[in-house]
Order: sequence, then C-alpha cells, then structure tokens
Amino acid sequence: MTPVSINKQSQYIYNHCSRYLARSNNDARHNFGQFSEGDPAANISESWRFPIIDNYSDGQDFEASYGFNEVTFIYVATQAATQDIAVIGSFANLYEAIPLQRVENSDYYALTLVIPKGQVHRYKFLVNGEIILDPINPQLSTLDNGQTWSRFFTHNCTTPISFERWEMQILDRLTDHILPFHTEEGRNFLNRYYASKDNQGKTVIDRPQANLTFAHAYRLDKSVGVVNYIDKLVAAAERHYLDDYHTCLAIINQLLRQQNPVLEVTDMPKIQFIQLYDAMASNFVENWPTERYASPSFFLKLLRRHTLTGAFSHPKYGGNNGAASWAFLEERYTDENGKTLFDWRRSVEKPLGNATNYHG
Repeated sequence: MTPVSINKQSQYIYNHCSRYLARSNNDARHNFGQFSEGDPAANISESWRFPIIDNYSDGQDFEASYGFNEVTFIYVATQAATQDIAVIGSFANLYEAIPLQRVENSDYYALTLVIPKGQVHRYKFLVNGEIILDPINPQLSTLDNGQTWSRFFTHNCTTPISFERWEMQILDRLTDHILPFHTEEGRNFLNRYYASKDNQGKTVIDRPQANLTFAHAYRLDKSVGVVNYIDKLVAAAERHYLDDYHTCLAIINQLLRQQNPVLEVTDMPKIQFIQLYDAMASNFVENWPTERYASPSFFLKLLRRHTLTGAFSHPKYGGNNGAASWAFLEERYTDENGKTLFDWRRSVEKPLGNATNYHG
C-alpha cells in the first residue's frame, strides 16, 4: 500500500536543505571516522538529518495524527539536464517507484510521505532508470542476501538498529549506575508511575499505568529507554561514536566473563558492575587492552552524557518512555505550596502533554 503523500511548500524544503546541502566544497570536512574514503556524505554537514523526519498533523484529529511522521526524501540533481527521479522502499511495494518532484527551478527534488512512527525502513532512489543508494543519508542496511539499502527510522522506534542483544544487555547494566531513578526515592516513584491496579485492587507492575495515562507510552527497560535512545543516536546524529561502543562493549564483555565465566551478563551481581564502573572512572581497568581503546574513562564520560541526555529528552527520540523522567522531575521539584516547578505538560504537544499551540 502506497503511503499518503503531501505537497510541501518550497520554502519548507529550502529551510531544511539550504544550510546543509547548498555548498560547493568537495573536501570531507564532516568525516570524523564514520565515513569510508570517497563517501559523498562526508562532504555534507549533518547528513544524518536526511531524509527529513518531521511531525505530522492532518489538521483535524491531532491525537490520531500523533502516530505518524512526515518523511521527506531529498535528491540533489547535480546535472543540468532534467532528471527522472523516484524512490522505492519497504514503506510501499518495493517494485512501485514513487516519483520525486523538482522544487521550483532549484537542484532539489523532493517527496513527502506520511509514515507511521516506530518503524525502520529501507529504500533506494531510481535516477534516470538507474537504482542507487541515497547519496546524502549515511545510514545503510545490509540484508542477509548481501544487498545494501539506505535506511531511516521514524520517531518512537524501538527496533534495535546499532547494537546486538548482548551489547544492549551490558549497556542496560552500566546505565543503572548513572541514572537517578535507582535510588530508593526513584524506585518508589517509578513503581507508582508504572504500576496499575487489577480488579481486586492488587498492584500489577506488568500493565504500565503509563499506557493508560499517555497514548503511545511504553516501558522498554528499567532505565526508562536510554539504551534504545543510544541505539538510535549512534545510528544517526552521533554515528562517529558507534565504533567506540562496539569496541568498548566487546572489551567489557570479555573482562566480565573472565571475572565470572559461569553467569550470563544479565545475572552477574551488581557489585561486579559497580567495581567496573569505578575502575573506568579512574581510567585504570585491570587487563583493559589500551592498544584497542586507550581511555576507558573517556568512554564512560561519553556513556554518561548519552544516558542522561536520553533519559530527559523528548520521548520521540527513544528514551524517556511515556515521559517518565519528566514526571519524575515534576514530582521531585515543587514550591512551598506543593505546586510543581517543572510543569512539562504545558510545553509538550498532545497526547503526552496539554499544549494546544502546536500539533504533532
């Protein structure tokens, strides 16, 4: 089924593209190690912004619209001749080419589709009959048959993209010692926030109250979704740190299994992670292979920054599930009359918040 298409004003395309694509430089000034030599995306400032993933509203049913994104594909035609440009992808029938339209007399060709949130898709461009990868978007997905496609994901996506399961398990254990939710006070709050009551009045933890209170809220893990946030962050905006994660998580996994070869990482005692965390903070971890990664403390600082950012970011980025972190701050910080000093709902769109001045 072909998604609904939207005619975006040319000014919208220019606003999103001019800063990043209207450049004539050919040097790879934006390559921080995440691009291979000769990759054209290395010449583009913040190439991870494409295709453009934006909020969507049909102008009528705002809560129903909340479940969708506008996805705008951009192709820059560097040749003077008129181009025949289309896109094929998993968001429609793979054999069905959907044409892009030239934006006025510019070099830009664009197409905006309405695609559900929480999805990962692969796509390619069809340019004058030739199938090519998106030369802007750095995200790639290699299938089991060896074929490589361009890739994008919409908001609230929970499908793992960057990490394997064992890597996410280690991240989950490490982030436990960074977030403020694992104090007694924090646990009490999260239990109240997520718990609900059954017909007999008993607390049911596995039926989150967040699902009843906020549409599209979910609980990914006990770290309010930060592992999912990091998974998406290093797939796009901070892709240049993906190798850091792969390398350090492999080292950590090896060290933990050397210390405790019997248990799986998920079952290892908390003290083992506390000791590892403290050692990394001191920048001296016994048996850490510095020839593979020189500074464990640098990786820990990187992980701390990503964890705290993800925990308190907008839920659409994959962390802060059901706005649990904002609700934590709402309860924690109050004035002398008990009124919250962090009324986050006033500035967040429905259905999470109650702001009415913008939608989507």
